[in-house]
Amino acid sequence: MRRPYNCTMRRTIPILVSLLFLLVAVILGLQAELPGFTQLELTDPETGRTIFSAALRDGEPVVLTWHNSIFDLDVTEEFTATNGMLIEHAVTFADPRGTPPMVAAPQDLDDLFHTGGPFAVRGIAKPFTRITYRIGEIGNPQFHIRDRVIALKPEVGFGGRVTLTTHRARVRDLP
Repeated sequence: MRRPYNCTMRRTIPILVSLLFLLVAVILGLQAELPGFTQLELTDPETGRTIFSAALRDGEPVVLTWHNSIFDLDVTEEFTATNGMLIEHAVTFADPRGTPPMVAAPQDLDDLFHTGGPFAVRGIAKPFTRITYRIGEIGNPQFHIRDRVIALKPEVGFGGRVTLTTHRARVRDLP
């Protein structure tokens, strides 16, 4: 005659092993990268608070606008989400009074950032995975992502910082 205890254990062990394998599969599945998606996060590095987070389809645009108070120019930086990065492909320093910006070459961009005057540069192809923005009094930096506008100054205040990070999106990053 068999004991009921042994019979119960014989049924329970395979079930527990199966549940363990299922749990491991789910955990590994959540870590799997999602091809064609880039995870973008804006955080307050002082508190660790997430300001914005989204898994963007590769090719989705991200635009940053701000005002350069030194040269009194409105700046637009255009990015595209690609393979876990943001690729900057255009920068425009526009005169708010309407003077058309000169068209410049990508190799002139670094110098133009520091010398002033309206300009437009396309075809940059500069990759980023991490950028930290220091928030000034006048600049009013705003990210335009999908149908959202994320104004950084109200999030962290004058003198605060916002860190943008990107990586290849994972299954767990999806809403």
